[in-house]
Amino acid sequence: MAEQAEQAAQVEHRTARTTVVVVTWRGREHVGECLDALAAQDRPHRTLVVDNASDDGTAAVLAAHPGRPHVLRLGRNLGYAGGLAAALSTVDTPLVAWLNDDAAPEPGWLAALEDALDADPGVAAAGSLLLSADGSVQSAGVRLTADGHGADLPEPPPSDDEPFGFCGGAALTRVDALRAVGGVPADFFCYYEDTDTAWRLRLAGRRIVTVRTARVGHRHGASSQPGSVRFHRWNERNRLLMLLRCAPAGVAARELARFALITALLPARRALGRPVPDAANFRLSLRLGVLGQVLSRLPATVAARREIGRHAAVSRATVWRRWAGR
Repeated sequence: MAEQAEQAAQVEHRTARTTVVVVTWRGREHVGECLDALAAQDRPHRTLVVDNASDDGTAAVLAAHPGRPHVLRLGRNLGYAGGLAAALSTVDTPLVAWLNDDAAPEPGWLAALEDALDADPGVAAAGSLLLSADGSVQSAGVRLTADGHGADLPEPPPSDDEPFGFCGGAALTRVDALRAVGGVPADFFCYYEDTDTAWRLRLAGRRIVTVRTARVGHRHGASSQPGSVRFHRWNERNRLLMLLRCAPAGVAARELARFALITALLPARRALGRPVPDAANFRLSLRLGVLGQVLSRLPATVAARREIGRHAAVSRATVWRRWAGR
């Protein structure tokens, strides 16, 4: 029986069209549930777990799992974006799925996403319906706000429309399309790597869809603690970097100047007794740190912007007019 199971696994590996990449960091308490859900998928696939130097026993959970996922263990924590980027260089299937380690897809999830890409060669990425424990929708794709934020859609777009982007917690992308637009921005660490990637796909003239039947339970923020100082630092920094890379120059300059102006005015507002939001992203030290990181990365970001523009099939202004504020 063991030999037959091994032979069946080898056949499935050869026929798989998708590598599912699960990036984990200290995921001992939840990554097993994610792997169980992948083992129950009704479409052959390869599972690659990127372990971001976990020190909590995650490695033992991965080694003991009956699904026997391939594990890429990194020497240090590179975040979700860095883990995806490291995995992409090893993927040899035509499709690659992004999946959070705290996500548990339903059995037909991968089949629904693959079928959506098969139905239209112009679609480069297919997003999922991410659901909370009570069944409510966390994300049905990503929209682009008028000031350049990525925001989760609370419900899928109409059947004749598309989202601006996909939520990176559970999505399927064509490997050739992803590599053609520069892959995943590894230095984002986490947050906005999906919206930045979607923006570059849009600039390349590729389409993105949400697949309603690709349903995924998601324990949002099991590792990253939304609302924390780290969360806001990554969120604010990466939004500005994304705009500098992808948005029209005037939009990027406006939003960077707005961020700097709000930062400069915070001490005066407090001195005058005027209200200041209590959220971590209105702490002066955090905002100054964000500005410092953005400015230190400016030469590399400008170079990336030029490269993105060189490969674009659609102008930045066209993408902005089509999607911003919708």
